[in-house]
Amino acid sequence: MRFILKIYKEVHEHLKKNTVIMNDMKKNKTTTFPWEHPKLQEEDPQSLKLIQKILKSPTYTMAEEDKAFLNSYETRGIRLELDYLKAELKMKEYGIKHTIVVFGSARIVEKETAMKRLSTLQEMLKKKPNDREILHELYVAQRMVGKSIYYDDARKLGQLVGKSGKSSQDCHVTIMTGGGPGIMEAANRGAHDVGAKSIGLNIKLPHEQYPNPYITPELCFLFHYFAMRKLHFLTRAKALVIYPGGFGTFDELFETLTLIQTRKTEKIPIVLIGKSYWNKAINFEFLQDEGVIAPQDLDIFIFADNAEEAWEYILTWHKKQKQPLYED
Repeated sequence: MRFILKIYKEVHEHLKKNTVIMNDMKKNKTTTFPWEHPKLQEEDPQSLKLIQKILKSPTYTMAEEDKAFLNSYETRGIRLELDYLKAELKMKEYGIKHTIVVFGSARIVEKETAMKRLSTLQEMLKKKPNDREILHELYVAQRMVGKSIYYDDARKLGQLVGKSGKSSQDCHVTIMTGGGPGIMEAANRGAHDVGAKSIGLNIKLPHEQYPNPYITPELCFLFHYFAMRKLHFLTRAKALVIYPGGFGTFDELFETLTLIQTRKTEKIPIVLIGKSYWNKAINFEFLQDEGVIAPQDLDIFIFADNAEEAWEYILTWHKKQKQPLYED
């Protein structure tokens, strides 16, 4: 549109000053087409004001440049498709066939960071020994120091998957995370440690957030719709490795369990790291005893103590299915 306005203004100034261009146009010596210039003012004095109104109208904006139109309710289907397609095309370009998807809390940090937080709160408590809010935060910080082992383990998993390919450029099997901090950062970081590529599927939220720095830049995506992000999590997934987490982690876990339970998607290895955490967080046996899930539903997933155990199980599982992740 700016280009059109620029041309219009230039032509209009020439017309007003009765330039050579104007004379050439009258003598039919110009090579321009009739539609390459606005209607002459000498033909209609009101033409300038009329065409300015047209050029300023949102309806005259190209559809792909009209943000109001693209953000309308009626174009949601198009936005959903674009949200899916952008990441899909790029992953195809990089030859990503299988993904090992890692979920877990964004709040679990590496031990050094957790210890600094704990030390800060301990100093704060000395100044306000009876502050209940500080006491609660101190309790949480102590728990986070303990859970920092999961950050190290997720980083190890990223390394195992990352170095399993033929080279650092081999994206046949690639780590995929939600792109954020915590456990997601650790898994991407592990792949980065060994020079392997990894994927991050970030999501646009009302509050500002940043992707973790260890994702391969060309494979870091920002989604608007959770639905399209979840679709990509499972489209190429050959295993889910799930570390301790909160609502977001539970959401991804139970949605996948439901899809497999109802046979809407093929069964894949689902590994829960940290049996003690998961048995406290979710009483799976209680659900079975109450009859709200079947005994065989508990076979959809397993528990593992660490990354090595999880990775070995995933590789073995696929070999038993006669669909090994890697060709010999």
